[in-house]
Amino acid sequence: MATIGIMSAMHEELSAVLAEMADQQCVTVAGRDFWVGHWQGHSVVAVLSRIGKVAAATTASILLDRFQVSSLIFTGVAGGLAPEVRVGDVVVAQGFIQHDMDASPLCPRYEVPFYGRACFDADANLSAQLAQASAQILACAPEHFGHEAMGQFKVLSPRVHQGLLISGDRFVSTSAESQVLSQAFPSALAVEMEGAAVAQVCWDYKAAFAAVRTVSDRADDAAHTDFQSFVSGVASRYSLAILSCWLKDLPTEGLGIT
Repeated sequence: MATIGIMSAMHEELSAVLAEMADQQCVTVAGRDFWVGHWQGHSVVAVLSRIGKVAAATTASILLDRFQVSSLIFTGVAGGLAPEVRVGDVVVAQGFIQHDMDASPLCPRYEVPFYGRACFDADANLSAQLAQASAQILACAPEHFGHEAMGQFKVLSPRVHQGLLISGDRFVSTSAESQVLSQAFPSALAVEMEGAAVAQVCWDYKAAFAAVRTVSDRADDAAHTDFQSFVSGVASRYSLAILSCWLKDLPTEGLGIT
């Protein structure tokens, strides 16, 4: 049976998932707890990536090498950049770029040295499956997450977006930073701190990778406001519902990855 890796950057994002893995066993490697078990009939390894590109790359490498996962899903939050991406929406990545990579003049800005590329693609089939699961969940969001939580964060008619995620080692929390990134990456939907690094590791291992991110803020001057409350009250529930829906419809004999 193929093994699926599930990563999140913060405990609040992963706790709901761990609660569903009744037979979990903890294996500690490099100071990280990897929770090995089953969910919806699938073999799963769940772990906190920790925050930032280096920590996430280390965690992904262990998942792929030590635990031999065949596919890796990152779930968590991101800051919205594109005008149409609102708080409470879901972004399913189609590609990843490190917005703080600059090895010029050795190679063009944003290009990763020795790879000849700036953008690392997500697995098309995994991403399509996650987008479909996300759409099913968001179609009845108030019933899943409660009218009170949705109202608290002014989440109205949440939507699913597919496209570019950009990653960097800083929490983008000012309108000025957000505007600079939007100008540099006009097609970017959202910004976060891990995805592009994990995508590069998965490229090296030839493993399928996909990311589904809940938009917690607009990466502007109000990005820090009630961030933890949103993660606990909304984003963690999104992660649980979307992944559960995806795994329920996923054949146990194959992931259908490209």
